[in-house]
Amino acid sequence: MKKTSSKFKIIALTFLLIIQLIFRKIEKIYYIDKIFLYDNNDIDGERFETVIKDYSEKGFVDILDWRGKKKQIYNIMNDCYKQNYRNYDWLIFYEIDEFIHLNNYSNIKSFLSEDKFRNCTLIYLNLVCHTDNNLLYYENKSLFERFPELVPESKLGGQKLEVKFILKGHTPNIVINNIHNCNKNIPNCNGYGHKNKIRNIYSTELDKKNYYIDHFYSKSTEEFINKVMRGNPCKVPKNYDFERINKYFYQSEITKDKIELIEKRTGHNLTYLKKMIN
Repeated sequence: MKKTSSKFKIIALTFLLIIQLIFRKIEKIYYIDKIFLYDNNDIDGERFETVIKDYSEKGFVDILDWRGKKKQIYNIMNDCYKQNYRNYDWLIFYEIDEFIHLNNYSNIKSFLSEDKFRNCTLIYLNLVCHTDNNLLYYENKSLFERFPELVPESKLGGQKLEVKFILKGHTPNIVINNIHNCNKNIPNCNGYGHKNKIRNIYSTELDKKNYYIDHFYSKSTEEFINKVMRGNPCKVPKNYDFERINKYFYQSEITKDKIELIEKRTGHNLTYLKKMIN
């Protein structure tokens, strides 16, 4: 393993959808040097500066106000890249409900210091999605305690998994227009250092064992509804709420209680889903 240099620097960009106090784990376990927290919460929503005041004061987390802006995620990723690619060795883009899993490594800095990534500019990791575990409401426990169940392989769309990427710093002229992949002409690999086959936003080479990202797409029904009510940070198609609801029930079991709770909170008519209940 290549020895990790003290000059080897990594930043993480995250989008503030629902704040969770994971910064201590990120700092002490992941060995990330800096977090840029783009706050794309509701315009009148709760501010989180006081919640993570200690991390902000010591310079570990910078909070950037990104509320009320269109196509937020793409602009956020490009803004973070342009402001920081010259100063850091790797840039990690992820959402607050995603957790990087690296088997056999104590931290991400050791992982990214490996020689296998020397000629790799993009590292693609599979998104491994978790179901709602049939929980209707929020519980004050960790996500891994509440949602251990994974989306069945039969629902992975032809045995494909979505990907997210880690981008090598000091790489000029990058334009990010997709949260899942980047320029096809850039040298890329998977967590093993092997060239990855990417089609659209999917990888044809699955890895759910060693190097991947746990994604808690919906969490409980109550939390999923809150996510829908915030709108779409990428685009606003006419039927986007229903696209999200359909995806939710594709990954998790359809039940009467869930449908009724969503209908009550959103005002949407989900009769078509009721007909699908066994």
